[in-house]
Amino acid sequence: MTLHLDTITLTYPDGDERLTALDHVSLEAERGTMTAIIGPSGSGKSSLLAVAATLITPDSGRVLLDGRDLAQLDRAETARVRREQIGIVFQSSNLLTSLTALDQLLVIAHLAGKDMNAAQSRARDLLDAVGLSPQADRRPHQLSGGQRQRVTIARSLMNQPSLLLVDEPTSALDSHRGEAILSLLRQLTTERDLITMLVTHDHGHIGSADHVTEITDGKTRQLAAW
Repeated sequence: MTLHLDTITLTYPDGDERLTALDHVSLEAERGTMTAIIGPSGSGKSSLLAVAATLITPDSGRVLLDGRDLAQLDRAETARVRREQIGIVFQSSNLLTSLTALDQLLVIAHLAGKDMNAAQSRARDLLDAVGLSPQADRRPHQLSGGQRQRVTIARSLMNQPSLLLVDEPTSALDSHRGEAILSLLRQLTTERDLITMLVTHDHGHIGSADHVTEITDGKTRQLAAW
């Protein structure tokens, strides 16, 4: 399976004109690989991730996941693909304050109509995979920033997606915890055969990636991974 962003153009209203966020951008990523999207603030990298996540429909171009153009799906089909095939990790963990770490994952399975007995086992396996089995019954205020981000990563994998999209996962963490999160994402990408796209402004994250794309003023260029 591959993700192929094919000549994506995205614009936003800007007074009487339109601002170009993405300018004929093309990018391809395969399973088992991590692609880092780097660039300064306002360069278009988060817009690129939102297009890949089907959260924004581009003005033109194709978003191909295993050959299927997601940009052409209706709202219901898009929601189903996002629920079943795409995992998203935002900058903020967005955890529900009243739920334990385990329940954060189970609610995703419940919303997707999954068998809850199987979901219990999968949720515990995922918490173990991200090193949080001992914290399964803790609520967000009882977890560190790095632990909350690990819960978010586990939650994004609950419905067994093929595509994992990660937006600045270490922005609120110190360097030590940030490195641990990047190492975890690298490990999960390989072990679970994911297509992982990571948006970051930190060039120190390049070493974790198989491929690196730099975006500036809505245009991309391929860089060699470090």
